[in-house]
Amino acid sequence: MPTLLLALAALLAQPISPRFEQRVFTTPAGSAMRYGLSVPGDYNASQPRPLVLALHPGGRSPYYGDGFMRRIFLPGLRDLAPIMIAPDVPGRAWTEPPAEEAVMALVSATIDEFAIDTRRVLVVGFSLGGAGTWHLSARHSARFTAAIVMAGRTDQPLEALAKIPTYVIHSRSDEVVPFGQAEARSRALEQLGRPVAFDALSDVSHYAMGSYIGALERGRRWVNERWGQR
Repeated sequence: MPTLLLALAALLAQPISPRFEQRVFTTPAGSAMRYGLSVPGDYNASQPRPLVLALHPGGRSPYYGDGFMRRIFLPGLRDLAPIMIAPDVPGRAWTEPPAEEAVMALVSATIDEFAIDTRRVLVVGFSLGGAGTWHLSARHSARFTAAIVMAGRTDQPLEALAKIPTYVIHSRSDEVVPFGQAEARSRALEQLGRPVAFDALSDVSHYAMGSYIGALERGRRWVNERWGQR
């Protein structure tokens, strides 16, 4: 009997797998935007959850954002037990005005549908999505409360960046998005007193996206600490 009880307790202690959906969102412009949704298996509307907006790198296949969410973003951020949304970019870049409008409308719709802790709303992105993360976190710091930028560059003015806690991850071996700008901007933002942390990776190709998961986990812990200080 004790062995049976221990086995049952261990089974109950295991995390419940998240629920995934592939959806279509009608944007304010009337177009259709595919997106992936992840909801914790133990989601209860009486317990608000963090919200994560996950922005994929370059890619055009249907539900590309959903696939990248499952392979990279959710494994790195699973311990937040978040509601996660991962749209397909509606256009060429997340920084385009129609894409920005569509994505922010999706964020608002998700907050209306689920019990979201609006003190914990994270935007994260890789490469093309990293540029989008810089862009959206600069322009919507009243909505997002943290950002994680992975292998992304930005043309935003320095003064506009990192008004919210921002964790920057970049590899010295990135052959697509130069390392130098990420390091220089992060150091300059630190000098301005902005809440920034810079995580420099070594010997990681831009295309070895799975190698970023460990750094993403570190970013998750750092963000969670900043949220706890609010």
